[in-house]
Parts: sequence; structure tokens; C-alpha cells
Amino acid sequence: MTSVRALGHIEVSVRTDQMLREGSMPKNLKGRDVARRAMASNNEPTRRDTEQQIGEAVRRLRTAHRLSVRTLASKCGFSPSFISQVELGQASPSISSLEKIASGLGITLGQFFVSARPARPVIVKAEERPTLKSQWSHAQIESVGSSWVGSRMEALFIILRPKGSSGSKLHVNETELLAVVFAGQVQLELEDSTQVLKRGDAITLPPGTAHRWENTNQRPVHLLKVVARASP
Repeated sequence: MTSVRALGHIEVSVRTDQMLREGSMPKNLKGRDVARRAMASNNEPTRRDTEQQIGEAVRRLRTAHRLSVRTLASKCGFSPSFISQVELGQASPSISSLEKIASGLGITLGQFFVSARPARPVIVKAEERPTLKSQWSHAQIESVGSSWVGSRMEALFIILRPKGSSGSKLHVNETELLAVVFAGQVQLELEDSTQVLKRGDAITLPPGTAHRWENTNQRPVHLLKVVARASP
């Protein structure tokens, strides 16, 4: 009988060989370091995993709101086939596309993370933040606050990797938005100007402001985005 330990060793060995062939494993690593690197890589979420995660969230919310794929597509300005591809994990929507889908569902992006718990003080540890990833935007979206149904505020921590952006076009925020840069430097495109925000800079955008975020540098941008939800 083959042990689980042996199976794990085989899996790591196969993964190691693959990484060496692809050039993603440094050749000067040996022994346990090679195994650790291979196992860590094997545990990282793939692009398919992240797209599947987003798709499941969209399908769950659409079903909860009793909307058909065609109706949701009409509400957010996309084709039904695109919505289907997102739900099946076959397409990676940008941050602005996710915001449009959320708007079509009658919610905000932060409400992808909303729970049914009653309103009360909640601590969210950094390593326990609920997370969504957008491969298109080269971004990771983390829920900083633990929201509940009826909450009037949401806070999202966005990590925008090099060459990442919120979308290909300007996106209009429906409610007031506050953004603070915690690390890196980000370019904010508005209808009449382009601003560069550095670490410590903040900006408040009134409702109806068309804007677009882009990281044109070689280091990730850490951005805290706080949005006031519209009154029910």
C-alpha cells in the first residue's frame, strides 16, 4: 500500500521537475528548499481558481436576487454570454466590471463579502480578510471591515500590481468615495485631468465622478477604499 506521505513526495517531485523545466525554480536550490518551493507553488491559487471564486459569488448573488442571466446582463450593460462566462469561471472581470455587475445586482462591490450577522463590533485579522482576485486588473480585493446587512459603509483594501488598472475605461462611482494610498504610487485618471497619488495621499470623490486607477510603476500599490453605501 502506498502511503499518503509517499504520494505527497511523488507529487512534489513531479511539480519540482515541471518547475525546473519551466525555469521557475532557481537551479541553486537543493534538498528541502526545493521541496518547500515546489509545495508552496503547488498550493498557490491558480487563475482558474480565482475566476471560479468570482463566478460562484456572482451566481450566488444573482440567484438570491432572483435575476436571470439575461436580466442581469441588461442591468449592467454586458452581454448575457459574458455574464455566463464569468459565472462559469471562464472570464476574469476587471474591478470596474465587477462594480458594474454589483450595481446590476443592486449592491456595491463590498457587499460581495456581506454576511447575515447582526450589527456588532467585529475585528478582522489581516490574515483572515475575505479576498477576491481580478486577474484582468492584476489586483487583489480584500474586505477590511466585516459588513452586515444594512451597513452604511464599506472598506476595501486593494493591492494593485504593476501594470494593473481598475478597468479599460473610466468608471462612475454612485456614492461618495474616499481613497488613501498606503504604499506605492498610483495614477488616478479623471475626465478633465490625471493625478498621481503617493504614499499617504488621499482623495475624496463625490457621487457621479468618472475615474480610473492605474499602476504604471514597478511596485505594487496598496490602496484603502472607503465607500458610503446608498440609502435603501
